[in-house]
Order: sequence, then C-alpha cells, then structure tokens
Amino acid sequence: MEDFEAFGALRDPLRRRLYEYVAAQDHPVSRNEAAEAAGVARTLAAFHLDRLAEAGLLETESRRLTGRSGPGAGRPAKLYRRSPEDRALSLPPRDYRTAAEVLAETAEAAGLDEELRRAARRRGRALRGAEPVGGLEAVRAVLARRGYEPRQEEGGTVRMRNCPFHALSEQFPPLVCGMNLALLEGLLEGAEGLRVRMDARPGWCCTVVEESGPSKNNED
Repeated sequence: MEDFEAFGALRDPLRRRLYEYVAAQDHPVSRNEAAEAAGVARTLAAFHLDRLAEAGLLETESRRLTGRSGPGAGRPAKLYRRSPEDRALSLPPRDYRTAAEVLAETAEAAGLDEELRRAARRRGRALRGAEPVGGLEAVRAVLARRGYEPRQEEGGTVRMRNCPFHALSEQFPPLVCGMNLALLEGLLEGAEGLRVRMDARPGWCCTVVEESGPSKNNED
C-alpha cells in the first residue's frame, strides 16, 4: 500500500515536476531553488515538497547555506533530495526482488562470478543490437534509456547517478558490480575510443564511461 500512496503523490503535475527537478540534481535542493525551477511561489513549492517527503519519495535535511554558525548566521534551510528507497508498482503484486536476491546469493555461494559476467556481457551485446554505439552523446542516450541517469563531466567522463541494480549491489557488491560492468562492456562493445571501468563513489553507480584509445573487444 505504501508504494500506491507514493505513486499517488505524483499525480499532481506540479508535484511531479518538482520531484523530477530534485531527482535530477546532484546536490540537496532548497525550497527557493525548487520554486525558481518550477516557476512558482516558495510557499507553494514547500507545500508540495513536504508532501513528497511524507510519501517517502524525498528525504530532507536542515543546513545553513551560508556556511556560518552562531548568532546572526540565519536559520537552517530545509533541503530535499531523492530518497534512495526503491519503489515498484505491480498488479497483482510480484516479488522479483526476492527472486533476484536468492539467485545472487546462490551465485555468490557457488563462486559463479565469472559465469555471471560472461552472461551479463552477452546480454549487453543483445541489448545493443547489431551496430556499435557511436560517440558519447549516443552513449548517454543509451544509458539514460537503461535508467542509469548519466552525467557528463569535464574531460569526457560519463558518471551515472543511478544504479539500476542498487538494492542488490548493496547486498552483494563484488558480484553485482562485476555483473554491471560486464553488462555495460557488452552494451558498448565496438564503440571506438570509449571504455567502461570501475570507479565506485558513494551515491553513484560503480562504473564510468570515458574516452580512451581504441576499444578492445572481449571474447567469450
């Protein structure tokens, strides 16, 4: 029922727009910033942001934006960021997460890491299709469609704010992060001048895509 209520909180167009704005940022968002982005009054933005927080879609924190403390530093601002909790809606209910956890636990216990990586690389190739992905812009589009929320940094590195396998990677990091890397290797195989590598950072996907020399195909 909680997931129904969470999705119901997004029925309002303005509330959904505010949620999408906060979710797209790589920093906690103040009420003023959200209001300006949505083109509405601060009080109206605050109302909808708090409803999203009550529904569990956003998390909040309080912090002085001036960086100062003590008398005269001003009141702490209420800041919002996307909740890391997964939400899913299925009618009738399905429990794919439990099945994935059982399979991951079994693969880890049996030492099937390499077999899993080979399977993930093959799946990545199948998802890519016959033609290699060309260029960083095309790569970002492919990653966005897969739910990775790519962000390009200076120097041509693409980091991903979202890991589609977040819940599993928290429980089985070496197994699932290795699988994720292999999946992306297959997906981007043949993309000239691009490579995928591990570069784990808190709150981000464990992999990055970056410009490099000619790519080396992986043969399985």
